[in-house]
Amino acid sequence: MNVFRFAGDMTHLFSVLVLLLKIYATKSCSGISLKTQELYALVFLTRYLDLLTDFISLYNTVMKLVFISSSLAIVWCMRAHPVVRRTYDKDQDTFRHYTLVAGSLVLALLFHDRFTIREVCWAFSIYLEAVAILPQLVLLQRSRNVDNLTGQYVFFLGNSSVCFYERELLSCKPVAHCTDLHERAYRAFYILNWIYRYFTEQHFSRWIPWIAGLVQTGLYADFFYYYYLSWKNNVKLQLPA
Repeated sequence: MNVFRFAGDMTHLFSVLVLLLKIYATKSCSGISLKTQELYALVFLTRYLDLLTDFISLYNTVMKLVFISSSLAIVWCMRAHPVVRRTYDKDQDTFRHYTLVAGSLVLALLFHDRFTIREVCWAFSIYLEAVAILPQLVLLQRSRNVDNLTGQYVFFLGNSSVCFYERELLSCKPVAHCTDLHERAYRAFYILNWIYRYFTEQHFSRWIPWIAGLVQTGLYADFFYYYYLSWKNNVKLQLPA
């Protein structure tokens, strides 16, 4: 494990804790997109199929279980919690997220490393994760005024790559040029991680997560700009309509 992967893990974990703090402390999910949370839950469930068959390390297993359980817990709170669910703004959260699922599935069937269930599911999770934040960004743009905890959640989520595992993680097979089978890159750290691995591992190349990561980061660019302005001017975060 290198420092960039660990930093990404911790940043993503912190973003989840911020969101859970908002929900449980305020008993409100206002400003949070249920559709984005459902997409992330689907991302983790389809990516971590190897939990049923392989053991890589205790850290690896614990982090996978944390990401899956926390995503499902957030979805449950927004759908079933007697108080929290009343604060969900369904009228604003209208992005047709099933189109993202369908598009990601088509891409996974067309572009993958090998045509197996696990490889296709892995590719599907990478493509879907790249666009899973879209319903959340659209919701924030519609509501315009963003409370501090919601803004911090999206900021830290954007600085972590809600994870994409590389091919070796799912295949769990020895690969000559792979020195860490559970290497993970994250949005704010994936460029550093790629540079590090490019110079330390022979023939390191992962075009699917690279392209998806670039798309994912591009989607956050506008939010990061306005987040920076709000921080610089010490004012509440507001997004343009």
